[in-house]
Amino acid sequence: MGGNYPPNPPPLRGIIRPIAQVEILQYRKSAFISKFREIFHLKLTKKFGGTMLNKLETATLGGGCFWCVEAIYQDVQGVQQVVSGYAGGAVENPTYQQVCTGTTGHAEVVQITFDPESISYEDILYIFWRTHDPTTLNRQGADVGPQYRSIILYHTQEQKAIAEKSKREIDASNLWPQPIVTEIAPFTDFYKAETYHQNYYRHNPYQPYCIAVIDPKVRKFKKQFQDKLKNQAQT
Repeated sequence: MGGNYPPNPPPLRGIIRPIAQVEILQYRKSAFISKFREIFHLKLTKKFGGTMLNKLETATLGGGCFWCVEAIYQDVQGVQQVVSGYAGGAVENPTYQQVCTGTTGHAEVVQITFDPESISYEDILYIFWRTHDPTTLNRQGADVGPQYRSIILYHTQEQKAIAEKSKREIDASNLWPQPIVTEIAPFTDFYKAETYHQNYYRHNPYQPYCIAVIDPKVRKFKKQFQDKLKNQAQT
């Protein structure tokens, strides 16, 4: 035969085998990563009711005692999570006792994680204006101090524009007889409140404050917003 082939070419087995092993390992790694992503995605989907994490948005609002605001939004269709905490102040990691002094600059707020395909930010604010008094400066009922001020902390410029427009419309609508004093400010930091503050109304329905203040608010809200309730959406 023609050509300059060596009479005894080296065996290919020693070359092919390492290459094959590398390919197999790469395939197994790829398959593992794919399976992991599939399982992780499934768990997140189940946890958030079929909603992908990257589609969820956050709203941070203060309307007096966070026990009241939390109790309202926990029942709202499209809301995935409500966390009570402190925001809008200058002290890092404040405690409840510090915030109660009114000297840290923080407001009691709730951080709401919601699905914008189920409820819009506009609707979140629509409920907000109607479930607390936004005309009393640094006060909600008997709760007095800057920590109880009405406040909207926007996360994006879009939220800022929506909040400002919503505030103007509410002021013009005469829904409240006095001017709206709600603060609209950029979100900076959020500090989750102590564990005993989370789900407070649900865990302490017979606590005197819950009976006297929160329960009437929740009942009024449920009567006024039946079409926005989670239970209503499920039936």
